[in-house]
Amino acid sequence: MRVVLFDTKESYENLLPLSYTRPVAAFRIGIVTIREKWEHFLPGKYSYYPTEYLREKFPLECEEEEEALFIAGNKLPDKATALEAQQLKRGDALRDSGGIWAYRGLRSDFEALQPGYGRESQNDSRRINFVFDIFRMNAEEIVNDFVWYTHHRAGKAPDSSTTIIGEPQLPNGMPALFIEPGACVENASINLKDGPVYIGKNAHVMEGSCLRGPLALCDNSKIRMGSKIYGGSTFGPFCKVGGEIDNTVMFGYSNKAHDGYLGNAVIGEWCNIGAGTNSSNLKNDYSKIRIWNYATQRFMRTDLQFCGLIMGDHSKAGINCMFNTATVIGVGVNFHGAGFPRQFIPSFQNGSPEAGFSDVSIDTFMQVASRVMARRGLELTDQDRHIFECIHKSASRFK
Repeated sequence: MRVVLFDTKESYENLLPLSYTRPVAAFRIGIVTIREKWEHFLPGKYSYYPTEYLREKFPLECEEEEEALFIAGNKLPDKATALEAQQLKRGDALRDSGGIWAYRGLRSDFEALQPGYGRESQNDSRRINFVFDIFRMNAEEIVNDFVWYTHHRAGKAPDSSTTIIGEPQLPNGMPALFIEPGACVENASINLKDGPVYIGKNAHVMEGSCLRGPLALCDNSKIRMGSKIYGGSTFGPFCKVGGEIDNTVMFGYSNKAHDGYLGNAVIGEWCNIGAGTNSSNLKNDYSKIRIWNYATQRFMRTDLQFCGLIMGDHSKAGINCMFNTATVIGVGVNFHGAGFPRQFIPSFQNGSPEAGFSDVSIDTFMQVASRVMARRGLELTDQDRHIFECIHKSASRFK
């Protein structure tokens, strides 16, 4: 079966700046990405259908008159949802509170669908509608992923110097701590009372670190000495983390390696947060939080009391920086200096609160991005350059 994970204009804009550089189904939430969840529950030949400028890197592998199963890329699957989608007949569609989430038929017919088409779904399962939904739903998704992702596989035992707190097994008898081959966990404290902990291949938990589940440390990532990592946190591949972190998702290849607090946050790829940087996630008056929304170009209500930093790809914060509650930072931002910045920094900006901000040229950005990626043995491809050129051209809309 050919399965196409599609993005709508609404989902793309509401999930900026994270959707600037990837399809929504490529977001990591829980242990794996949304696409990997669907591939588990509904095997098939998968491709994306993102916004136009992303299609060179993430091509739509479906001809106009080819039949496929189209699924909303921001829909989080489970067994029942996948079964309902699989049973669709040609020409049928399923709707939930967010609109059409599944359609089976020709691509040309899918593109002509009207919003009210289809029948109500029996499974109004969760969607990632806004950026803060990622950390809000992450703890539950770690638990959901853990059950199937580690099932029928044998992990390794932690080092004898590591302290395990809580029941070592889930209610279904599965181990609540899973350590992949090649990982190293030494003289750490791991609390499993509130949920499982997953440690990926070649990951490293250094001595003196305190971890609480549910938590996912993905392949080749490191938790540095003496770190305090709270539940609901996911660190994608090749991350370095340290200090105090709570309910935070880092998509991958990003660093917050030193002391400082980060909570209720989402960090994209190739980001760096300097030593001593702190991000607020709670207002002093304990009121509900508002956050910048790209779709409406204004601050929106979240009905959340806790909401921290949202940072797009290739953005950086220097040492001892401070961020107000629910600060949103675009792509390619270089923030430094003392004082709090405004709660929204558009893409490709460089500066500080006291000196102000200036535009970052696309050539300067490309040079820095190439240098950063080369340190990991990766190359900034022509496809990547095209994506950033498109983002750079559109960034002026949000200044």
